[in-house]
Amino acid sequence: MKLLKKNISEKDGTGSVSLRAEEPEDMWHVFNLIHKGDTLKTTTVRKVVKEGATGSTSSQRMRMSLALEIDKIDFDPAKCLLRIKGVNVEENPHVRMGASHTTDLELNKDFTLKKNCWDLMSIERIETACNVAKQADVAAVVMQTGLAHLCLITGHMTVIRAKIESSIPRKRPGNTSHAKGVERFYDNIVQVLAYHHKQLSLAHFTFFLKRHIDFNLVKCVLVASPGFVKDDFLKYMLEYAVRTDDKVLLENKARFILVHASSGHKHALDEVLADAKVKVQLEDTKAAGDVKCLDTFFEMLHTDQDRAYYGYNVRRPS
Repeated sequence: MKLLKKNISEKDGTGSVSLRAEEPEDMWHVFNLIHKGDTLKTTTVRKVVKEGATGSTSSQRMRMSLALEIDKIDFDPAKCLLRIKGVNVEENPHVRMGASHTTDLELNKDFTLKKNCWDLMSIERIETACNVAKQADVAAVVMQTGLAHLCLITGHMTVIRAKIESSIPRKRPGNTSHAKGVERFYDNIVQVLAYHHKQLSLAHFTFFLKRHIDFNLVKCVLVASPGFVKDDFLKYMLEYAVRTDDKVLLENKARFILVHASSGHKHALDEVLADAKVKVQLEDTKAAGDVKCLDTFFEMLHTDQDRAYYGYNVRRPS
């Protein structure tokens, strides 16, 4: 996240901040910063109807800057965008005051957020999001034969980079179609690791490591699956590294950790992170802190069922 401008009164907490979300995790922070009743100002596109001298009308889509008093916020993690609905609260030659409008807030799109009172949690969230050291320190491949999910695990959310599906023929005596199908599946995984889409060669795999995984920050890469799928995939990947003398992979091969998962579906990552052995291996990562906090919460629910929990919406009026 990049902080472009900050103007918050120390006296009463009113004011605004101008920000730019640069990473997928930044959108999660923005989603938690914005609340109903806040004012968001950003560029958007709106259809404008014009009436001619003869009474005829024409319409065109125009790019403009609007300030919206927010009524509803939806977050789409897959597309990495926020859909914000509100009413216009600033004079505009093309949009009347109070007119409803919906806009999409995407990565690398500047915006200004205004609040009647910035609380300490919101200010701390901005400081955390704007700290360049707060990056994903765990990557994960959760897989089964014919299905894999590739994820980056940050301190606040799991970003699913891609889903890979491949049809693999059954094993038959004297038929090599199964082995070829498995190889194509592994090849698809390393292709997606490279550019987040398929139809690329195996040689592009190392580009993912150089462009998307900073091994100064990423402490490990979890490779999880039922059975021996994970072992076969890691062997396949490292054989390629040796054959091509890929120093990035060879120097960091110890950071790839094989763990058991019940399936290659994305929900299997939750059970992987909850595993006691994995927790020990991830004890120095930000993701482990989130898992530990959640475990503490569930343990408290189990041992102290009479305790009451109040959310932000309940406490806000007070």
